[in-house]
Amino acid sequence: MGQQELPLESGRFHVRVFESMGWVVVRSKKNHFVLTHERKLNVLLSIPDHKEVARGTLKAELRKAGIDTKEYRAQCDRL
Repeated sequence: MGQQELPLESGRFHVRVFESMGWVVVRSKKNHFVLTHERKLNVLLSIPDHKEVARGTLKAELRKAGIDTKEYRAQCDRL
């Protein structure tokens, strides 16, 4: 699955998807949400609070989180 198949959605939508995968918002700083996971405490994701999150930005955060794009897309479709 390529980057083009990732959804162009708001930052708040992506935060909901990450939360459904066990990630927790630890703070909201300016216009970004910072998330962490209990099993990956040394990984912090930064999701911009924009109307549309760029696919490249989302792809980079997925890479940091160790989440496959297919797995993420499937989770998006469940919400």
